[in-house]
Order: sequence, then structure tokens, then C-alpha cells
Amino acid sequence: MTVDTATELFEEHRPVLTGVAYRMLGRVADAEDVVQEAWLRWSASAREDIREPRAYLVRIATRLAIDRLRHLQSRRESYTGPWLPEPVVTEFGPAVPDTAERAVLADSVSLAVLVVLESLSPLERAVFVLREAFGFPYAEIATALDRTEEAVRQLAGRARRHVEERKPRYDVDPAERRDLTERFLAAASGGGIEQLLALLAPDVRLVSDSGGKAKAPRRIIETADKVGRFLFAVAGSLGPDGEIRIVELNGGPAVVYFVGGKADTVFQIEVSRGVIQCAYIIRNPDKLSGLPVV
Repeated sequence: MTVDTATELFEEHRPVLTGVAYRMLGRVADAEDVVQEAWLRWSASAREDIREPRAYLVRIATRLAIDRLRHLQSRRESYTGPWLPEPVVTEFGPAVPDTAERAVLADSVSLAVLVVLESLSPLERAVFVLREAFGFPYAEIATALDRTEEAVRQLAGRARRHVEERKPRYDVDPAERRDLTERFLAAASGGGIEQLLALLAPDVRLVSDSGGKAKAPRRIIETADKVGRFLFAVAGSLGPDGEIRIVELNGGPAVVYFVGGKADTVFQIEVSRGVIQCAYIIRNPDKLSGLPVV
């Protein structure tokens, strides 16, 4: 296999490697490190007898991601305040034309799902991501993880039950979610507190991630009154030099506040029964540096 052929094959499969690694790790930089290491191993071992390059590369990336996740989990135990995944711009492109498949990919990269995946073991998470998000056959997952197919099926069942038990039941109608995001933005920036409170479920939750590096609540805020008044105060404190845009992040619309052209705050909602059930705020600058500059 020539160097050019090896490079071409790797680039062809880079999107799926990055997708697997990000869903495993929840951070773009960590995912990119895994993909880079996979490239180094691939370029050093690319041979003519590798009959299924995609399966071979996914195996390498998955094992690297498992090793990194085991290291990261101990670090996250000492994280300041709630931990949320790093937001990413989601654009699945023409390679994913089917609406149902797009919905599955969007759901698997949502903040709500990625937070639940944090409670899985590294092996369970790997099996769940490969099976539920990318549809890999059990036999192929077994080879990637050096486990029997029966063991993989057991891991998959356990992981699926765990996620279903803990995954919040949010509606996934993109139009409704976009509409509520726009209505929230209008109410927070120019309406009154009552207008904003009307958009919130009584038991709404607000989860903020600053990593102790920016001003944000270090505990989850609950109930419509507390969440609404907090968000209304935050909206009123935004500087006049900033710019607000709605960007698709992690499979859904998000409000991004830019200062000096760089993302300063990401705000995203989860919707059910026509009201906001959960809101996420990400202010950790380390998790916003990868977003587009305006």
C-alpha cells in the first residue's frame, strides 16, 4: 500500500473515527488526539493484507479512546461544578441523507445523551456508541474490543437499559425546539419576566459548566421561578459589544454569545410538551475555543 493510498483511505474514514472518539470522550481536543494517534499507528502499519480498513481503523480509535477515557474519568471527579461535553457544530453532510439516520446521529451527540454516557463504564460506552450511534454489527464490535460476541451483546443490553432509565424524555421536533429557542431569546432580551417564565416547565433544570474558569452557578438550579429569574438577570447583564447568534450545536439550535468575535457563552435548551424542561450553559473557555469565530 503506497503512502498516498494509505493517506487517502485514512481521510475517507476520518469522520467516523472523529465521531466515535468525540462520543466516547466528550471533548474535541481529546477526540482529535485519538484520531492523530490512530493515524500514526495506521501509517506505520498500513499493509496490503488489511482487507477492511474501516473496521481496522475503528478498532484502533476505539481502543485508544477507551484508554484515554479511563484516564479522564479520574480527572473529572475533581472537576469544579457540573461537567458538560464540549459543544460542537453539527453538520452531517450529504453522506447522511436519510432523515431517520440524521435523527439518530443528532440524538447520540446531544448534551443530554452524552451526560448520561458519562455514567457508563468505558467498555459499555464504547459498545453503546459503536452499536447505537453507528450501527456496527456485534461481531465487528467484538473484534474491536477483543471480546466475545456474547459478551458484547450483554454489554450492549446493559448499556442500553442504563441509558433508557436515565435519559430524559425530551421531544425531538427540530422546528418546535428552534421556535422555543427563538421565543426564549426574544423574552430574555426584550420581553418581561412573565413572558420568560411562561416558556419554562415548573420543574425545569439549569445546568452550568464553567470549570471554575468563568462566572456561572456551580450547582444545578431547579424550578421555573429560580431558573427564570436567573436567566432574566443574566440576559440583562450582557454587554452591548457582544453579538448573539443561533448556531446548530450537538444536533440542535443553541444561543451563542460572542465577545470580540469569540464564543463566550453557549446556551441550549431541551424541550418537552411545548415548554423548556432543561437548559444548559457552557462558559468554560477551554470548551468554547473550537467554535467558529464571527
